[in-house]
Amino acid sequence: MASLVEIRGLVYEYPGFRALHDLSATIEKGTITALVGPNGAGKTTFLRCLAALEAPYSGTIKLDGLNIHSNPRLSHTQMGYLSDFFGLYDDLTVGQCLSHRAYAQELVANRAAEAIEWAAGAVNLSDRLRQKAGELSRGLRQRLAIGQAIIHKPKLLLLDEPASGLDPEARDDLATLLTRLRDGGMTIVVSSHILAELEAYSSHMLIIDKGHIVDHAIVGDAALGSESAALTVQLMEPHKDFEKILLHVAEITRMTDTAAQISLKGGPTAQRDLLKKLIAAGAPVIFFGPDKVNLQDAYIERMREGRAS
Repeated sequence: MASLVEIRGLVYEYPGFRALHDLSATIEKGTITALVGPNGAGKTTFLRCLAALEAPYSGTIKLDGLNIHSNPRLSHTQMGYLSDFFGLYDDLTVGQCLSHRAYAQELVANRAAEAIEWAAGAVNLSDRLRQKAGELSRGLRQRLAIGQAIIHKPKLLLLDEPASGLDPEARDDLATLLTRLRDGGMTIVVSSHILAELEAYSSHMLIIDKGHIVDHAIVGDAALGSESAALTVQLMEPHKDFEKILLHVAEITRMTDTAAQISLKGGPTAQRDLLKKLIAAGAPVIFFGPDKVNLQDAYIERMREGRAS
């Protein structure tokens, strides 16, 4: 998968305090990265650097090859950003709020009209274009704010605690929206403390602690399509050749008579071939898929490992 964002040697300092220490990472196109870490870890500073709103002490960030801090205005035409605390013009209608942002992004009249229609549809506010922003619920205001951030169809969308203060139904709507935007080709980075919610739609997890990257890994269903995947294979009952078939193509990390966790290289093709071999051998496979680890458990484990090292 091609990379969209290249971060190299990123250092950011406040007076007398270094907030980010030599961060390097790659964010791939068409992914949703969960940016997680404790309070004060540097997540918001990191996002603001990604958004070209803060100039780092050293290091570079490139968005699809463009150095964003050398070309901040141009980079802002290719990204959208929504901070934790955002404001709306309460006396403007939803349509007027979207129109204001469209023209702020220098979309000409015909393109602005198309963009407003698209953004309103994307965030499910097409039926509220004439309603004032100040009359909207917290969840609908969040949708409108995201609509403004994506009005110009950015390559990269950065969201800082977008689910803060939302009720469960609104959070579910947000997860659906972000998945739909990703499926449409947008790359998204989401900072949040609600790990169970992030687990529903994130393809990657980037952990920051005390200004350092602790881990950056593929999570959830995305692991199934990666070149090296952690998989679980479960049988209805024991099979005499189960272990032998697995050992021939994969590395076994845990094994019982009827289940195994394996690491398999070769991407989807290797996964397909292994499943075919098991079925051809008569193994009663009842589950074959990614070795899903609870995001919160994985986060806590990796934080402990990072602090112990």
